[in-house]
Amino acid sequence: MLVPYKSDFEKITMGLLSYIPDLKAPSRIEEELNWYNSQDNRQIYLWESEETGNLIGLAGVEEEEDLVLLRHIAIDPSFRNEGLTYRILDELQSKYDSKNIVATLETATVISKWQKRLAEK
Repeated sequence: MLVPYKSDFEKITMGLLSYIPDLKAPSRIEEELNWYNSQDNRQIYLWESEETGNLIGLAGVEEEEDLVLLRHIAIDPSFRNEGLTYRILDELQSKYDSKNIVATLETATVISKWQKRLAEK
């Protein structure tokens, strides 16, 4: 289940952001978190495990008029290869049903695989 970021989740959010290759340094992670919090059209969503209630994934998006740009996506390594990325993207699409989800260079592979999976359904 997607949960909007709030300051109570700062430490876990920073931990999840640290799985993103460009965001290894704590100062860089803090900078990115501040960037998301500086504008209303930017949002971090956390993925809450239905089994444990733990926050185990993250999606960072930037909303524009007719699209949603997926800037970041990260999954706790203990939960990878369970299809969570697709579930996160499916739920984001439901949330932003009238908008297309598009990728950055960093998220292009994930979005491409997700779109291919949708086309095969």
